[in-house]
Amino acid sequence: MKKLALFLMLVPCFYLSQMKTGTFSEVEALRKVEAKPTVIHLYTDWCAICKIESFRLSKDKDLVTMMNEHFYFINFEAEKTKEKIHFQNQEFEYLQNGNSGIHELALALSKNKNQPVYPLWIILDKDQKLIYYHEGQFTAEKMKQKLLEVSAL
Repeated sequence: MKKLALFLMLVPCFYLSQMKTGTFSEVEALRKVEAKPTVIHLYTDWCAICKIESFRLSKDKDLVTMMNEHFYFINFEAEKTKEKIHFQNQEFEYLQNGNSGIHELALALSKNKNQPVYPLWIILDKDQKLIYYHEGQFTAEKMKQKLLEVSAL
């Protein structure tokens, strides 16, 4: 019984240290209330580096706090997200290719239009203009440094 009580008290602590994520439509609505830079993370469920990176980034409390307070964060699964997405006055759809596929938005955001590199990080300023593009793994320290630079703009 004591273990159950301890567990129930600690569960909220685990959720407090997670990055708040939103969808493209949620962030668009939030931006009308308060304009903030947006961080977009493109990943796939088969990408091992993506999983390791997400785990490590979510463990850095300073990074999580910075992201939650000063940025909007969109975690976008590029090959499983199938709904139509409205972004920057355009509509993007899922492109089926046999048993798999990719979202048009992932291709539009990527510099490599044939096959995006995962993980892919995109930072947009308050006006939704591209200010940073990063293919591959991001360490917590490098991300905090980049977010501090963006915050200073």
